[in-house]
Amino acid sequence: MTAFVVEHQCPQCGAPAQLQEADRLIRCPFCRVGSYLSTPGSFRYILPDKAPEDTDLIWFPYWRLKGMLFNCTTDGIEKRFVDVSYQAIAFPDVPISLGLRSQTQKLRFALPDTGGTFLKPQISPEQSIKQAMTQFQSTAKELLHQQYIGETLSLIYAPFYYKKRLYDGLLNEPVAAADCDTEIRLDNLSSDPPDWRLEFTATICPACGWDLDGSGDSLILTCPNCQKVWQPEKTTIKQVRAAHQPVEQKNDIIYLPFWRINALVSGVALESYADLVRLANLPRTIQPGWDTKPFYFWSPAFKIRPQKFINVASGITLAQPEGPWKSIPPKGNLYPVNLPVTEAAQTMKLAVAFFLKPKQKLASLLPGIQTKPRSFVLVYLPFRKGPHELINDQLKLAFSKNMLAMAHNL
Repeated sequence: MTAFVVEHQCPQCGAPAQLQEADRLIRCPFCRVGSYLSTPGSFRYILPDKAPEDTDLIWFPYWRLKGMLFNCTTDGIEKRFVDVSYQAIAFPDVPISLGLRSQTQKLRFALPDTGGTFLKPQISPEQSIKQAMTQFQSTAKELLHQQYIGETLSLIYAPFYYKKRLYDGLLNEPVAAADCDTEIRLDNLSSDPPDWRLEFTATICPACGWDLDGSGDSLILTCPNCQKVWQPEKTTIKQVRAAHQPVEQKNDIIYLPFWRINALVSGVALESYADLVRLANLPRTIQPGWDTKPFYFWSPAFKIRPQKFINVASGITLAQPEGPWKSIPPKGNLYPVNLPVTEAAQTMKLAVAFFLKPKQKLASLLPGIQTKPRSFVLVYLPFRKGPHELINDQLKLAFSKNMLAMAHNL
């Protein structure tokens, strides 16, 4: 679970910078200008090369996938973290994966001024994701549902060159024996001109012009002046509805972000809190008004290890926090949002599989259940800082500080 390091330059002053794999917010220590980084499609990187000078490099593409994979079977939900790379071109003379190279070498963005021939991927990212899901699919039990959540998908180019045989441009060692068929197969591959562009959006609040706050891997930025919440999207910034649960004791409090999603569910009745009590077979007597009390799915808006993630998402969904709410983000220490709501919405069917009772109904009901998000709110819940954990006493929920620190590599 190691993130790779990317070498880059500040888009304003050109000062050197090092970014972690998930970093999108760049705040230059020299010119102090903040920019949000985006690109059409997937981010593209190159591994360093140590080839002789004036060598015509050939850049082979690999899809690199990281994320959480959940397999719903008749025996429960299997959870695992996936970090793999696959050839984006089926070519027998190069390694089938990058191994640990993306984690041990400093990468750079693939830009138009990068020299060499970039080979065009023949395998789509969707095919690579499907390959990963198939590779880690449970074979011992009946699979009812499978979901890949929080994936980071990038294209990494590895350097090679041909001089009577194919050489690894990083190790300067041959990867195949001298074979004229290799040269012929190389000539038959299509190239992909490196005209990819990085786009930078100024992190200025559209409402008041203040500098927006956020950590390097934040997908959501907040304005400390007008208390609005913004989500950068390509070259624009869109406002996001947000709320928080106020507390009287504000010392040693950190607010963790969660997505509260109102969704249309088909296949089972799940519109109200009364429906939840029936579906989850909760030990409660349905009270007047519960049939009109709306039901919401809840999901962490931050990455944590898969075992904890689905337990938290399902547990808070069962708890249905009621507030009171303030319709603005809180002031104070905010934990970064690094899981988008589109990914959080994919947990909804998993949550149903987690709390549906009796479990004997799972095989017959789960395949026919469909969920569609209708609206969402980013909700910040207060957690007090303990010696080793962050704790919410109302929800009886705790997060290990070490676990959260390690989660930045997910």
